[in-house]
Amino acid sequence: MDDEGWARSASAYDPDRTWGVHAGDALVGTATSFPSRMAVPGGAVLDTAAVTQVGVRADHTRRGLLTALMRAQLDDVAARGEALAALHATEARIYGRFGYGVATRRRPVRVRRSGRGLRSTAPAVGEVRLVTPDEIGPLSAGLHERIALDRPGMITRGETWWRSPAERARRDKRSVLAAVHAGPDGDDGFVVATSGDGEFTARQMQVEDLHADGVAAAAALWRFLLDIDLVGEVSAWARPLDDPLDLLLADPRDLTVTGIEDELWLRLVDVPTALAARGFADAPPVLLGVHDPFLETNAGVYRIAGGTAERVEPLGGPLAPELECDVAALAMAYLGDRRPAELAATGWWTAHDPAALERADAAFATAVVPWCGTMF
Repeated sequence: MDDEGWARSASAYDPDRTWGVHAGDALVGTATSFPSRMAVPGGAVLDTAAVTQVGVRADHTRRGLLTALMRAQLDDVAARGEALAALHATEARIYGRFGYGVATRRRPVRVRRSGRGLRSTAPAVGEVRLVTPDEIGPLSAGLHERIALDRPGMITRGETWWRSPAERARRDKRSVLAAVHAGPDGDDGFVVATSGDGEFTARQMQVEDLHADGVAAAAALWRFLLDIDLVGEVSAWARPLDDPLDLLLADPRDLTVTGIEDELWLRLVDVPTALAARGFADAPPVLLGVHDPFLETNAGVYRIAGGTAERVEPLGGPLAPELECDVAALAMAYLGDRRPAELAATGWWTAHDPAALERADAAFATAVVPWCGTMF
């Protein structure tokens, strides 16, 4: 890494939120986070630790260092009053034991540029303009701040985040395309894309970041991308599961969904606060027992009723829970990605009263599929 790279990497670390493990003079493990906010079902926004840069040096693994880092970090996050922690997992088997569960999923897509593009009746409002890679950072930062919390799972982005997409592309010597959509009320969407492989007249374009305030703005950005000459295919690595792109295309077979992947891993650091802040449907009451061996103060029996939830007594008391799960499995349902009934059917939740599953499904139901859309 050159000097500029070191400076860029250093700026991603907050000294007050960074933990390290040393063996003598050697740094052999790190974990850090940046402060963020996350939208949860019902419209509430909770302070969230966005966890990143977690690693243990290869010659010091299997010694409990990661566990020590995670424990220190979670204790610190709790002391800060941040109810949630979130991360993107490089390996899926690591973080469940620390209470993280898959809370949002994404789907990578490829769109063939067949010449047919979008349907003639697809929304067509406003205009798209190109901006320079240096301009897109400030423009998209302001736009994202305004629309970032429209969907459960979306988070605000730290200041250093905005230097990353265009800088990475330039470092890798890839061309950068940046564009902004303006609707009747002003700017309401943006896209950052980079050039990929392929023949000269049929290059691949990779969407690095695309956010829009509504379907009309998103449709305009996709129409723009699919009308660029010398592009054979447009790919996007992390679109929400309910992205309506297939309904916008003149030929839905131009769209290929290449998979469904875990996206955001969520940790409820303060379960009483997180459950009380989340909006639940007004379904008949259900009693849920929550276990948290890592942060034992979260354990208890919670009553979900009247659109909210509260802890009513410790586990093992006279009030028996109808459903039980650990905090990682609770995170899988918290944003609405998974139904309690399917989690119980696959062994993530335990149903002492199977009839309670229907009530829990109704209570946890959300109108919008959760999605984060921010890599960190």
